[in-house]
Amino acid sequence: MKKELIKTIESIASLSVSEERKEVLFPLVAYIKEKQTKNEDININFICTHNSRRSHLGQIWMQTLASHFKINNLKTYSGGTEETALATPIVTTLEKQGFDINVIGNNENPVYGIKYDETSHPIIGFSKRYDNPFNPNTSFAAVMTCSQADEGCPFVAGTEKRIAITYEDPKISDNTNLEAETYLERSNQIASEMYFILSQLN
Repeated sequence: MKKELIKTIESIASLSVSEERKEVLFPLVAYIKEKQTKNEDININFICTHNSRRSHLGQIWMQTLASHFKINNLKTYSGGTEETALATPIVTTLEKQGFDINVIGNNENPVYGIKYDETSHPIIGFSKRYDNPFNPNTSFAAVMTCSQADEGCPFVAGTEKRIAITYEDPKISDNTNLEAETYLERSNQIASEMYFILSQLN
């Protein structure tokens, strides 16, 4: 991994997770542990309404940290209840935190290659519905990262487990002088909680 990303991971590892939030996270810990016990692949689909911000942060950070913890059979995905576009401030924030990001398809819904090290296949980031063919259609956990998606998806076909781990939308700061700070705060929060989840497995 790049030095900048290693420093970011060291920083988020030191962030505290409240007991209240741990209770929210433990169902995902339990799901992953169960899959490990059965020696099965672990597939996690992070779902939010527009698949533009929080769901991507969940996907990218958990995949990156799975590599950090050497959990090789864990794969992450993301989707929404509708297709929009990956928000530019998410890309900017992740670049500042040490990710290499390149545009590999440029249209109204750009496709990004997001690399966390020099040898792993990049994470492919673009907005899509949760049931897009790019995502698994069976044997996965659906992690609902916003309350609107949780309410708007009463049924997620193919999921083994549905878990609500919701976050405040950083979109509230768009086009304000707090935009960069708010997006970084949300990225760090999600990263620290994904770190906590995976740290419970060793």
